[in-house]
Amino acid sequence: MSGTFWAFVPAIVAILLALITKKVYLSLFLGILVGALFYNSGNPLQAIGTIFQIMSEKVGGNVTIIAFLVILGILVILMQKSGGSKAYGDWAARKVKGKKGALAATAALGCLIFVDDYFNCLTVGSVMRPVSDKYKVSHSKLAWIIDSTAAPVCIIAPISSWAAAVSGELEGNGLMVFIKTIPFNFYAILTIIMVFVFCLFKIDFGKMRRNEVVAETSGDLNAGETDLATDEMQINVNNNKQRVRFLLIPVIILILSCIGGMIYTGYCYNWETGLLGPATQSANIIEAFSNCDAGLSLAIGSTIALIIISIYYLIEKAVSFNEIMESISQGFKTMVPAILILTFAWTLSGIMGAKGGYLDAQAFVENSLSGVNLGWLFPALFFVLACLIAFATGTSWGTFGVLIPIATAILGSGISTLTLLTVSATLGGAVFGDHVSPISDTTILASTGANCNHVDHVRTQAPYAILIALITFVVYLIGGLMANMNTTLAAILLLVIGIAIFTGTCFVIKLIQGKQKLAETN
Repeated sequence: MSGTFWAFVPAIVAILLALITKKVYLSLFLGILVGALFYNSGNPLQAIGTIFQIMSEKVGGNVTIIAFLVILGILVILMQKSGGSKAYGDWAARKVKGKKGALAATAALGCLIFVDDYFNCLTVGSVMRPVSDKYKVSHSKLAWIIDSTAAPVCIIAPISSWAAAVSGELEGNGLMVFIKTIPFNFYAILTIIMVFVFCLFKIDFGKMRRNEVVAETSGDLNAGETDLATDEMQINVNNNKQRVRFLLIPVIILILSCIGGMIYTGYCYNWETGLLGPATQSANIIEAFSNCDAGLSLAIGSTIALIIISIYYLIEKAVSFNEIMESISQGFKTMVPAILILTFAWTLSGIMGAKGGYLDAQAFVENSLSGVNLGWLFPALFFVLACLIAFATGTSWGTFGVLIPIATAILGSGISTLTLLTVSATLGGAVFGDHVSPISDTTILASTGANCNHVDHVRTQAPYAILIALITFVVYLIGGLMANMNTTLAAILLLVIGIAIFTGTCFVIKLIQGKQKLAETN
């Protein structure tokens, strides 16, 4: 079964069970078990051994990400204990006027935190949830805004963990090639546009519309869903020195520390000696971002930020030393559900072989595309493939890690319009698959940040993501026909086409929405 379509069956099992039963842990484990049984020809004892072997590999390989999540959890608790989160929430509540303002402010904050999607999901959720709750925004809509301004923003930000990851998959000056793909990443750009347009013009449809109606009429912000991610991030604050700067300064420190961590691991860290000194792989700061280890960078940066922020809070007397110590265990506890699901998701991806090995899904994709020469259809084809693979594996990084080398091998590693379109389509498709997959790490963290039922978040977000994906697919079909056009002109024309299609779609949705309201009143 290795290297065949059967490699994707474990993910299909996990996704279907998650959508049917709403039990994410059980669904992921059963998907992993199916994959392990496939790999071991049905032997149950060997299958269990394989599960723990892969789990140990994945957890060990991602320990820096786990450490980063735990530190983020600690920082979120500290920001709340200091009164910074509440002060910002109170300030935003005074400045924000009405539900539209709350939604727009949440989206704006999501766009401002571009260093990492994990940091984005948890910070935006914990900071803006009290404000959105005040105006009866359903937690599913809050989770959608968080998710739709996390990966889409990171994938078009030159300074982010995503930029570093993508650059590492590209030959030559990876970061410069990545920057050239940004104007062609229509899924990410249109998703961000959609968030602001839908929030400002109150456009909702599907289950999201029902959840919003329930939230406004009954005050039930989870629309009857009781299996929530976690609510331990909200703690009671009895701090009389609440200041907005107790939130803003730590966030700035964290962002700068993470950027510094990327420069350190890519430029100043000598991997041979493990010491600070001249690096062997980077000649300048731009190359450093291409060569950095994203996970290690975030772990180092967040650790330094935690130390500085703790000292800052002690100097300001915003929190006591004992409260800092208490925040360590409390922050870890808030991240346990997310870490557990991520561990299962990583293990599922491992048994499938998203990057080779075990059931070797990567080999199946490579063999299926070998010898294919479809010319102008490549951008649309790679977009669809990235959508499917990311949906099945729950990993954006694993998806473009599989497809980008294939795309550049077929089209060349230059910066032709067709190559840029195809690489951009791969990145956008990977983000879409991330948005609609129940086993995606970013989607899981968006649910956690919003305190939303995870499966409900996937169900309510999927129609919105599919809408943008369909528009993006059409744009890439047209883009393939413009492959010989000047790169800048092609990017501008295609973006105009995408926005025009999106605008027309919004107009149609508003018409249907108006008719529905008229029918409801009659």
